[in-house]
Amino acid sequence: MKIGVAREIKPDEYRVALTPAGALELARRGHEVLVEAGAGEGSAFTDEAYRGVGATILAVEDVWARADLLLKVKEPIEPEYARLRAGLVLFTYLHIAADEPLTRALVESGITAVAYETVETASRALPLLAPMSEIAGRLAAQAGAYFLEKPLGGRGLLLGGVPGVANGKVVVIGGGMVGYNAALIALGLGAEVTILERSVDRMRYLDEVFFGRVNLLMSSSLQIAESVAEADVVIGAVLIPGALAPKLLTREMVKGMKEGSVLADVAIDQGGCAETSHPTTHSDPVYVVHGVTHYCVANMPGAVPITSTKALTNVTLPYVEAIADHGLPEAVARDPALARGVNIVDGMVTYEAVADAHGLGYVPLPEVLPLAPV
Repeated sequence: MKIGVAREIKPDEYRVALTPAGALELARRGHEVLVEAGAGEGSAFTDEAYRGVGATILAVEDVWARADLLLKVKEPIEPEYARLRAGLVLFTYLHIAADEPLTRALVESGITAVAYETVETASRALPLLAPMSEIAGRLAAQAGAYFLEKPLGGRGLLLGGVPGVANGKVVVIGGGMVGYNAALIALGLGAEVTILERSVDRMRYLDEVFFGRVNLLMSSSLQIAESVAEADVVIGAVLIPGALAPKLLTREMVKGMKEGSVLADVAIDQGGCAETSHPTTHSDPVYVVHGVTHYCVANMPGAVPITSTKALTNVTLPYVEAIADHGLPEAVARDPALARGVNIVDGMVTYEAVADAHGLGYVPLPEVLPLAPV
């Protein structure tokens, strides 16, 4: 199979979808790897590094036109819509429940689109989202601490405090992968950390792994309002796989937060969990609403591409190999987790949450691709 690796053109996106080590593994399996010139530069991988493992370096139009399977990190943006075509399998982070123009472009092109973030195991784990969630959670805590500094518009508070001065308060909404990692770094910075979570079992787990060092509270509208009013940093770590994030933080709740506090909305890829959130970039990462600094960068892991690219290839490569070795229909028949990643096939939306988000017709995947074991 011909596997293309596109260069990311989304603003401030420095990751690449495949490392040279991953390209070598695919080449050894007999596949042809086509890498767009300069695709790895942001992650410190030169074109020569890819050539050295047998990949072919091509111009952008040739990669998109010749590939059977195209690997990206982020969803296509408008200048790339014209390159979408029937017969091509796109494998990337899509987050299309929050992006109607892209959804319609994918549907109209006839492309088959497989989303990293909705590949889901029987135990409800999200193996391709997990490493980026780890990184985004850790970055969110760092960003919260940074933008609390007075010259940056913050309250002028050190999260860790010093002897004789109270430490800052961090509230994390959601105790999943993002929330756990955000809390981990916030604790390391010396903050007082509270996690709001709906699952009692998850709270018991978090209590064990944090040895009782975090406050764990049942999430509700009232509890969120009370907690964020006392917080110096709030981290939105809410996720419903493949669907729009629920708006758990209302505008009134944001109004009730401290002047100069920080909201880091990691759910922004899925629309954000605050009514006041909208996407930002690494070049222009924050804005202020009701006196609260909002950090809503839609590709947080892109800030640390050397770490992120390697972590991403570590988890995506087995799925890429499966698609390349067997073709998508057989690969999804062999692996139900991968099947859940298929969002669009030949103009049909096969992921129900995406169809619901945009009022489009939903077609179950088994009606489009055979899912019986081969």
